[in-house]
Amino acid sequence: MSNPLNVLPLAMAAHGGSLDDTAATQLVSAGLTLLQRSAPLARALYGRRAALLLPTSPAFLVALAASDGRGAVLLNPLASADELAYQLNDANVGAVFTLAALADHLPSAVPKVLLDDAPQHAAVLVDGAVSTIDTGSHFGLDLAGEVDDDGSDDEAAVVYTSAMEGSALGALLTHHNLLANARATIEAAGITANDHVLAVLPYSHLFGMTVTLTAPMLAGARVTTMARFNPMKAVDALVEGGVTMFVGVPAVFIGMLTAIERRGGTIDVPALRVCICGGAALPVWVQRKWETATGCALRQGYGLTEAGPVALFNRVDLPNRHGTLGVAYPGAEVTIRDNVTNAELPVGASGEICVRGPFVGPGYVSGNERGLPRMDGWLHTGDRGNIDADGYVTFEGLIKSMFTRNGFNIYPAELIRVIGAMPGVSRVEVTGVPEPTKEHEIDVTVHGAVDEAAVKAWCEARLSSYKQPNRITIVA
Repeated sequence: MSNPLNVLPLAMAAHGGSLDDTAATQLVSAGLTLLQRSAPLARALYGRRAALLLPTSPAFLVALAASDGRGAVLLNPLASADELAYQLNDANVGAVFTLAALADHLPSAVPKVLLDDAPQHAAVLVDGAVSTIDTGSHFGLDLAGEVDDDGSDDEAAVVYTSAMEGSALGALLTHHNLLANARATIEAAGITANDHVLAVLPYSHLFGMTVTLTAPMLAGARVTTMARFNPMKAVDALVEGGVTMFVGVPAVFIGMLTAIERRGGTIDVPALRVCICGGAALPVWVQRKWETATGCALRQGYGLTEAGPVALFNRVDLPNRHGTLGVAYPGAEVTIRDNVTNAELPVGASGEICVRGPFVGPGYVSGNERGLPRMDGWLHTGDRGNIDADGYVTFEGLIKSMFTRNGFNIYPAELIRVIGAMPGVSRVEVTGVPEPTKEHEIDVTVHGAVDEAAVKAWCEARLSSYKQPNRITIVA
């Protein structure tokens, strides 16, 4: 007999955790109740995937549960309408869980579920008809089952990434992949039911979802969310909220250091025991300044969507080596290999960081040949590094055509494709310019009979907000 706890949301509900002081069981129950009480929603999702267009909030877990164990496409609220339409079509999405403020970004014909009043009510919009579903009254959950189940090999999530050739690919992750990575996070970060996590990263990205939602829920911990990151409010939460664990990208920590400077340069946060940074290379000066300002070590990790996502981390039971990505996550294998022959390289040699293990997803919705390659079971990440005798990996740069901005991936080929489709444009060049607080700014050179204002308007209509060029140069 199948174990009901082998799917992600039910497993998350089985350990007594809470999200914004609402029990995970209540949020998951609301999601299951929604699906049971809305026949139009059930019909819309039949044989198709669900999608979530939501901020970091309790509604995310409600929607994940209402997706009923099928692959949930995690849509970025910062995405453009064109990007959202492409992903919905590519992934064969039947309905989108969202908020009223975000619904206008979606194609008008797609069925929508508005979760502004979750977990008490939901509004289902299908074929022009609106029905309000009471999701707050239910009989609870029967969570009988093996709580440590490895997880189903069915799809749990789809996240669009890896646009090295111009169009994003939907990376597939199974319940097994995501549960294994979350459990490794619990071990590596020492998460317990006594932890209080401040979640500021988007749940639409696996780093935010796994480290600040799934892992804490599996540990029975408490999570407080911040739908829109505000450095001053985040610092206040660390000082006043009894937060024990904080996770961010480099730009988050840099912004908070500026906020701490306004408070005198240091803060008293005795409860804070672990701070985690990922998403982009962390400057050593940020690590040192953060530790001076807070008294809490800032530990760097590394991962990518296709690897579930975390693969390396300066885990809490080992020395925190500044400037390194840490050691292999529990259960993962990480080696440095030749990016052509796949041969493993010796200690200290520079090569491609490669990952294998239970976290690595099975591939993409479509376009596997355009994604990250796999050789003999090893996922080739497109990132360059070296490994020392103790297993610590140091990042050396990128092999794939990409750079980061505020922790988000920027693919020059994607911008070249989008801008190159503009009438009058003959050629496009995209460059990532290093910037100390945001990792990179985006410089675009456009050849053709267009002007800067028109190119800017074209980009604003078709690209995510974090992909907008900082500087546009026109060459007639």
